[in-house]
Amino acid sequence: MLRFMFVGDSMTIGSAGEHTWRYRMWQHLRDTLGDGGFAVVGPRDTLYDQSAGEPLSHDYADADPDFPRHHLAGWGEGWLHMAPRVAGALARDPADVLLISLGLIDLGFYTNAEQTAANVRAFIGRARSARPHIRMVLLPVIPNIRAESDAPFAAEVARFNELLAKTVADLDTGSSPLLLASSPPSYDIHLDTYDGTHPNTSGEHKLAGAFADALGQAWGIGGPYAPLLTRPTG
Repeated sequence: MLRFMFVGDSMTIGSAGEHTWRYRMWQHLRDTLGDGGFAVVGPRDTLYDQSAGEPLSHDYADADPDFPRHHLAGWGEGWLHMAPRVAGALARDPADVLLISLGLIDLGFYTNAEQTAANVRAFIGRARSARPHIRMVLLPVIPNIRAESDAPFAAEVARFNELLAKTVADLDTGSSPLLLASSPPSYDIHLDTYDGTHPNTSGEHKLAGAFADALGQAWGIGGPYAPLLTRPTG
């Protein structure tokens, strides 16, 4: 059985009343691997409560009792924050595959492209210290509203994505493979987010699809992500 852990920032933890792309990915894995073919693990299980300003909510949009809410994601947390936490999380909840979406919050508030890339390397090293054969799928920083209006920030995002690709190429090993997912090609911040950054329903599907397609194409895990029209829109 493959054990997956979702690692991310506000786009991954989601906020009260949302499905999250984690839910969409779980649906895909369930459909392609079967209920007994995988597990979702992680030390956290809440959504962010925007009114309280804390990750206190269990109000997921879908009340499916089978959906495992576990994750390692946090509102306002990036590579800087997750690098020191990943080894402990994996010691507590051993995973075989990390699905990682981080970087935007780092570049927006904490570190430049080079510093963020250094934190990616630290994260990978610490994850491997806990799980030497861990696999990781890393998503580049995807389109966002600040990059649309702030040219220097957009350049920093582009630079980080170049460094991320180099890091994946440099640190990929046969015993602990790394995979760079592709940014969803049709992702449109005006159609796929509710505020220019955080995914709405279609955005959730496209983020899940990016990870699903990477897993299927590179490692033969699961298969192509089902078209949006074949999945519930709610």
